[in-house]
Amino acid sequence: MTTTTDLLLCLLCLLSSLHRSLSASGQVAFESVPDLEKSMYKVIDGYPCVRLLNLSGEIGCANPGLDKVVAPIVKFTNDIELTQSSSLLVASYDFESFLSRVSSDSTFARNVAGVLVESGAQNQTHLKGSSPDKKFPQAEFSPYQNSKFEWNPTGSGIMWGLYDFPVFLLSESSTQSLQEVAVKNENKDTYAAEVTEFDLVMQTTKAGTHDSESCLRERTCLPLGGYSVWSALPTVNISSSSSKSKKPIILAVASMDSASFFRDKSLGAESPLSGMISLLAAVDALSRIDGLDTLSKQLVFVVFTGEAWGYLGSRRFLLELHQHTDAVNGINNTLIETVIELGSVGKGYDQGVKTFYAHTAGVSSATNKTLSAIQKARDSLGTESIIYSTASESNPGIPPSSFMSFLRQNPHTPGVVLEDFDTSFTNKFYHSHLDDLSNINSSAIAAAASLVARTLYVLASNNNDLSDSSLKSIKVNTSLVEELVGCLLSCEPGLSCELVNRYISPSSACPSHYVGVIQGDPSEPYYGYVNDVPRFVWNFMADMTSGPSTNGGPCSENCSQTGGVCVKMEIDGKGVCAISTTRYVPAYSTRLKYESESWTVLPPNSSDPMGAADPVWTESNWNTISLRVYSVQGAAYDHLVLVAGVSVTALAYLLIVVIKAFIAKALKQD
Repeated sequence: MTTTTDLLLCLLCLLSSLHRSLSASGQVAFESVPDLEKSMYKVIDGYPCVRLLNLSGEIGCANPGLDKVVAPIVKFTNDIELTQSSSLLVASYDFESFLSRVSSDSTFARNVAGVLVESGAQNQTHLKGSSPDKKFPQAEFSPYQNSKFEWNPTGSGIMWGLYDFPVFLLSESSTQSLQEVAVKNENKDTYAAEVTEFDLVMQTTKAGTHDSESCLRERTCLPLGGYSVWSALPTVNISSSSSKSKKPIILAVASMDSASFFRDKSLGAESPLSGMISLLAAVDALSRIDGLDTLSKQLVFVVFTGEAWGYLGSRRFLLELHQHTDAVNGINNTLIETVIELGSVGKGYDQGVKTFYAHTAGVSSATNKTLSAIQKARDSLGTESIIYSTASESNPGIPPSSFMSFLRQNPHTPGVVLEDFDTSFTNKFYHSHLDDLSNINSSAIAAAASLVARTLYVLASNNNDLSDSSLKSIKVNTSLVEELVGCLLSCEPGLSCELVNRYISPSSACPSHYVGVIQGDPSEPYYGYVNDVPRFVWNFMADMTSGPSTNGGPCSENCSQTGGVCVKMEIDGKGVCAISTTRYVPAYSTRLKYESESWTVLPPNSSDPMGAADPVWTESNWNTISLRVYSVQGAAYDHLVLVAGVSVTALAYLLIVVIKAFIAKALKQD
């Protein structure tokens, strides 16, 4: 009887404990399935590396199959040995060595399920330089033979590799959270493990289309591309019978797109955005001087996009000029006298002195005239804090730049590329996610803008008088430079700044200068398909270069018929009609044709000297991209639960037998 009573008491205690457990859990109320999901899963902020394709294959990252990847989080160290499939938390300064080990150690690589790259100041302090691009970026497009020259000494080339596992760059807050998770997973005393779930399944993987031609045919990808912007100062009357300016053209160019290992973390503060910001500031300075209509030469400004991916913008621009399309109506390519390109100018600063180098492709009278104009512009500034020099003659030619496209089309094109380096990049984070606001100096950008604005005026006016009042009146607005830097190179204020919101309604506050993909008919740009930065540049340049006849009135049907464009349309739906020659130019591979709502790859054309080297870059489509963390119980815990369950079942069965016998005996006694 004592044994039976003890067993009965044990069962009652078990039921009581279960009741208390259920009562306690009942205090957390879930009103919906999403509420339950939020309690179970933690969504992680991150920037993915995605799958890109070209005519010969693939680069970038993706899940290896058609399913999500789930694996426990482990902190990477150089001597780590993986015994199971793992999500590796990797410091930024270890990322290159990690990828090197993946390529050399197949056993290690097989257990890499996914990669989480840390971010934050503590990671950057360990790095003296890190560039995922090659040592000679885009050497295949160079107009000279020396493709081994190292313009980019810190280049590793890792962004051009193929990785069959997902890779995400974490935000700073997510980095801290996952560092704590990795430490928790190292604790062997816990029965649960924190795992990462990667959803980075690419449509090209699903369809088995592993190059640009096949994925475009199956519509599982889209071409890289976007829209460049050009503007004339003063405005060109393209509606008259003499539709093209007869003045010689001074072409000033810069680039607005960058690249990095991680798709949406391509700020490119030094390379190339410092040059673009400098050009915009120069346009602003020139727009405020008197007598623009009396200039003997026409100023044309172009901001290209897609330059990081085979010089898409400059090559397409030159093709449009050759074909005399509406997008470039107003520019006569035979009248281009010289090209001035603003490259990386944000690091030309040392102890208060700003130093810039002019890179040329050879000697010609037009090039010498441009170099002379730069020197006169520098002298007119009347300061010793700006130093200008021609680049070393030991260089094989110009550095990687849009001007290469011009030289490949016509090797005798006069031009100068203005940079803050001589024989190699001063930017140690070229095409890295670390090329951010901390990597530049705004005073160097303003100095480059002053130098270029006055150079353009000297060339366009043919005025060599350094005491000329108009020349001395050209002053760059340093506050505008600071504002552009804050708007275009950071998230605070980012594109939500007052300057940008004066012109457009951005889709996001955080700027990204990745070129993106081109959608729809490229000859008819729908503003919903044009990225935030090109739309801002278009509106800004149209406003700055608008003629004095602009009345500031709302747009009407006859705005374009009178040579106007509709600025600030996104703000109030009405816009302002500005008399300005500012246009979008599509930027995509010259070997692509859009017809019947689909893309076709064209064979190389002898009239396009860079076409044979064109990889024809595309980006895979995807349904969703997500990254989240949750807990799973370990095998030991599962075994313990199984043993406990079997024990409880056996005990319950024994109790039932005993109680049944006890009751039967009691009934017999009665």
